Amino acid sequence: MTGRIDIHSHLLPGVDDGCESLAESIHCARELIAVGYTHSFCTPHIWPSFPHNSAAEIVRAVERLQQEFDAADVPLTLMPGGEMNMRPDTPQTRLEELVSYGMAGRFVLIDLWADRLPDFFASSVSALQGLGATVILAHPERMRAVQEQPELADHFAEMGMLLQGNLQCFGDPPHSATRQTAERFLAEGRYFAVGSDLHNPKTLGVRLAGLRRVREAVGEGGLNTLTRENPKKLLISPC
Repeated sequence: MTGRIDIHSHLLPGVDDGCESLAESIHCARELIAVGYTHSFCTPHIWPSFPHNSAAEIVRAVERLQQEFDAADVPLTLMPGGEMNMRPDTPQTRLEELVSYGMAGRFVLIDLWADRLPDFFASSVSALQGLGATVILAHPERMRAVQEQPELADHFAEMGMLLQGNLQCFGDPPHSATRQTAERFLAEGRYFAVGSDLHNPKTLGVRLAGLRRVREAVGEGGLNTLTRENPKKLLISPC
């Protein structure tokens, strides 16, 4: 049976600013398993500074890490994906080269760091949607533009986008802008799913604290929707 599914993680060792070694990846995976995760998408950054993070190479890296997990008796099923930084040239790719969940071209995870939405944002999202993909915006609560204008969540919904909350933000100090925005969106039912966005063992504690906070806020049923039922929709073969 499928337990919790992490839709945003940087478990792949040595490919971006996430886990630096196999040992760190295994440690983080065991901590996820301990709180009910059975599956995790590996979503390394898709940045110009990481040109090796192509769809084909991510698939190979996930296969290698899965072999290591199996050998170490780490019962976490890994799947390929990526976190695509939105830039004016982001959609200029063929469907078969699109870094998406399961590399199936159906769902794409993007991030954006901006004080206001750039002029290219709407057209870039539309271009990805034109490839047949549903666009998921990672951790909108971390964007200054969204913190200052929470009503942008309505705009994202009108554009046909889904929102992914970051567990770390639910573990941030209660008066921080990230925590307040995340709590607001959670209460308003804005999130399609929450993901750990784990990077290394050092920051895993605050993310697990965030998981407990989400459970406290929406109950076990609400948490299951955000970490199990909705994430199942991203699987190539839903369980």
